[in-house]
Amino acid sequence: MTAFGRTAAGAAALAACLVVPGAALAVEVDTASSPSPVWATSERTTSRRAATVAAADLLAGIRVERERPAGYQRALFPHWQDVDGDGCDAREQVLKRDSTSLPQVDPFRCFVVEGDWLSPYDGAVLSDRTRVDIDHVVALKEAWDSGAWAWSTAQRTAYANDTSDPRSLRATSASSNRSKSDKDPSNWLPPRAEYRCTYVAEWVAIKARWGLSMDESEFGRVRNLLNGECAGTATAALPPLPVAVPTPAPGAAPVAPSPAAPAPASPGSVSGGEQAVQNVHPGAWCSPVGARGSSSAGRSYVCSTTSADGTPYSGGRARWRQG
Repeated sequence: MTAFGRTAAGAAALAACLVVPGAALAVEVDTASSPSPVWATSERTTSRRAATVAAADLLAGIRVERERPAGYQRALFPHWQDVDGDGCDAREQVLKRDSTSLPQVDPFRCFVVEGDWLSPYDGAVLSDRTRVDIDHVVALKEAWDSGAWAWSTAQRTAYANDTSDPRSLRATSASSNRSKSDKDPSNWLPPRAEYRCTYVAEWVAIKARWGLSMDESEFGRVRNLLNGECAGTATAALPPLPVAVPTPAPGAAPVAPSPAAPAPASPGSVSGGEQAVQNVHPGAWCSPVGARGSSSAGRSYVCSTTSADGTPYSGGRARWRQG
């Protein structure tokens, strides 16, 4: 980067008058961006703050089952969209967020003109945005195979553009992202050894938050890491999901939805004021707490953070249970 992009004072002074040559577009310095990578907030410690949760505890609540890869297409996950309405698509938003210096942003189309990035996977220091990829930490195909085949288009769109939790999307070097591809931790771990425990904890957090399963080899590898070299690793507590997602019914076959079909209502969300949710999936994650619903069999359910006997669910999250 140029010198003016590296200090807040110089950047602020120049931002008021800087114009991109030949384009007549003002360029602003985004002073809201963090000066350090957001992945630095994960921790490995046995004395956890209230806002963290043990990765091993999250792992204990994840379903273990065979993957279902049939029917995957990347187009089933509309991505790089502005789902939160802030004027930036998800890619530009992550480029802004993960820049280690104050990024220069074209405010008219929310395009990151200049920034600096530290790739957490391999430690590469980058200042050319064309060498930066935005990685879905749990890849879209991995999500599909692990349960997203049962989601609506709206739910897959929310997942593919999830900036509500910084663990979901990471600015990384293009080379490390392509090396990772859609592999799970049984087949790939970051080459930068000091980041591996953070990566494994974040992988578990994403799967737990979105109700995704693990296959046996994936679960075994993650469990061994969390019981061995990554013992005591904690990660940030799970924030609410941007949309509710169902848990696939055991034995159900993945079916790719028709692109022209309207997205079905999301089980676990409440619409129409106090109207009860219909056709909830027992045991699926839900929101808000206290919402009422009914299954296809006509049984009544409540969205609760505890089981019927008062036992809290993993990570403090809410599930549909009878009540």
